[in-house]
Amino acid sequence: MTSLTKEFIKKFVYRSLEEDGFQENFLYIQSLPSDVVKCQLKIKSDLVLAGLPYFFECFNVFLDKPIDYKEFLKFEGQFFKEEEKKEVHFQLPFSVALTLERLALNLLNRMSSIATTTREFVDVVKDKNIKILDTRKTTPGLRAFEKYAVRIGGGFNHRMHQTDVWMIKDNHKSFFGGLEEAMKFFDSMGAFYNPRVVEIHDLKELEAAMKLGVKHVMLDNFTPDEIREAVKIKKDSMTYEVSGGLHLGILKDYAIEGVDAMSIGMLTYAPQKVDLSLKYNK
Repeated sequence: MTSLTKEFIKKFVYRSLEEDGFQENFLYIQSLPSDVVKCQLKIKSDLVLAGLPYFFECFNVFLDKPIDYKEFLKFEGQFFKEEEKKEVHFQLPFSVALTLERLALNLLNRMSSIATTTREFVDVVKDKNIKILDTRKTTPGLRAFEKYAVRIGGGFNHRMHQTDVWMIKDNHKSFFGGLEEAMKFFDSMGAFYNPRVVEIHDLKELEAAMKLGVKHVMLDNFTPDEIREAVKIKKDSMTYEVSGGLHLGILKDYAIEGVDAMSIGMLTYAPQKVDLSLKYNK
């Protein structure tokens, strides 16, 4: 992990601890015993473990001698079964464990939930050469962590920031007076290498986008039959992304030859729950 990333986590930890009011109770912080305790990170459900570097760096912010967690990185991205009763053992001063445990564990739990859910989607379409993408439907302040977790789960990041890609959606087309006018607006932004992705809602709109030279389209809320029709007119230079209400129960129906990617908002806004706990004693 780079020093720049560590500095980012340090700032994140300080901001997060403000919610617990630690900066307002100096005497409480000073009174916590600093005896070393033995810590056990317990895996208590089936999951893909994700976020270990961030988990340990939360503690390292408060340590003069940081934890060397390199040996634990072999577990990052691994799938564990509940019955394995896997544990990760390390040591901390009691004061640091008590102060940072909830923040570090919340982050690890969130990232492991996202990675686990992502892996489930990836496994369904892995034989179809279809990429599973996240979206910008992330928790405010946690986007970097959540998109990292998607990658650990085998998915791909659609875009990190709003201006990475010009995403032309219904509101743009409505405001500017149509797709062509919306495209002209984004062309005027002067971002020479920024690709444009256009949200498409029916085959007629798809044909219009193709005439305008659009290469990347997002087929939003298309039915499987409509996708098959769209694939018939797909050009070699184009990519098709399918979106809109996709979930594991219907994913196979949309895994159609010619689809390049599927964007899944629930990877980050509604991942399945996983169970992790941190215990420590003398």
